[in-house]
Amino acid sequence: MTDEPEIIARKTGQVGRITLNRPKALNALTHPMCLMMIEALESWRHDDDVKAIVVDGAGEKGFCAGGDILKLHDSGKAGNDDAWLFWRDEYRLNTLIFHYPKPYVALIDGITMGGGVGVSVHGSHRVAGDRTMFAMPETGIGFHPDVGGAYFLPRLAGEIGTWMGLTGARLKAADAVASGLATHYCPSSQYDALVAALESADLSDDDALEVLLEEFSGDPGDSDLAHTRGLIDAAFAGNRVEEIIARIEGAGDGWSTKQAKILSSKSPAALKLTLAALRKGADLSFEDVMRQDLRASSWCLKGKDFYEGVRAVIIDKDNAPVWDPSTLASVNDNDIAEAFEPLDADHEMTFLGDDA
Repeated sequence: MTDEPEIIARKTGQVGRITLNRPKALNALTHPMCLMMIEALESWRHDDDVKAIVVDGAGEKGFCAGGDILKLHDSGKAGNDDAWLFWRDEYRLNTLIFHYPKPYVALIDGITMGGGVGVSVHGSHRVAGDRTMFAMPETGIGFHPDVGGAYFLPRLAGEIGTWMGLTGARLKAADAVASGLATHYCPSSQYDALVAALESADLSDDDALEVLLEEFSGDPGDSDLAHTRGLIDAAFAGNRVEEIIARIEGAGDGWSTKQAKILSSKSPAALKLTLAALRKGADLSFEDVMRQDLRASSWCLKGKDFYEGVRAVIIDKDNAPVWDPSTLASVNDNDIAEAFEPLDADHEMTFLGDDA
């Protein structure tokens, strides 16, 4: 009996279908999955029979819950290049999706976090469902919102992206649509019918895909952002985490009290790293954000908080990390600046074709 493939890639009608196939792991990405997605997308790029790409996740719980964090943790502990190789190819995949010349439809029903965001949000279409839970929760494990988080988060309206990146806020379908992170909504009960319609549709007309997605769309309900947007923009402005937290703690309302509690549980170093990355990313090209991501990710392996975060959340599951440094005041800003320094020539980010 052979193991199930981690990626199921096939052509159906005029669609190139990719299914992330690790349902027991909530379809978390592995290095081979990234390479298989790159291979499929590259093969379909110039295939005239393929008019659009459709990506979904096996099972009902998750589109993709992120990357294989434990393997990254183990690679850092071992001091080998496995983590770097994964990130390099994952970020190459993100860049390929960002520039993909054909419609790329990600069906993000279920948990969509971290690496799952990277293989969805950079495509042309993101269809949320009733089970959608969209988040970038990396500061809770001593890491930063990579996979292009420093590109798309600063480009959301106001300070929504800053709030998401620092707190790891979880957005449901209505919030994802309201923020623009999802371009469409389809009730979960209609997902199978939507996929069948995509596979059988004539997508030769430029408008055919959009018309079809609209046919299956519905009302995702009211977004909480309608009530919290003003609070978010007021609280999360500025370039210093200390000032953001002081502003939130001084507000005194229930929403702000909740945000302060959430932020107090995050890695102080990761909070500072994330805010710096988001502010820098607002003015960078996508490729330069990917270079920044690889530098910052590699830097995280040199510290303590990533390993402690993985221990607390994934290994021991006590959800009681002991951060080091333990306070924002004890985080050295010069250390944070080092996270953005170029890597050596052998490890600096290259893109598909650069090293052919």
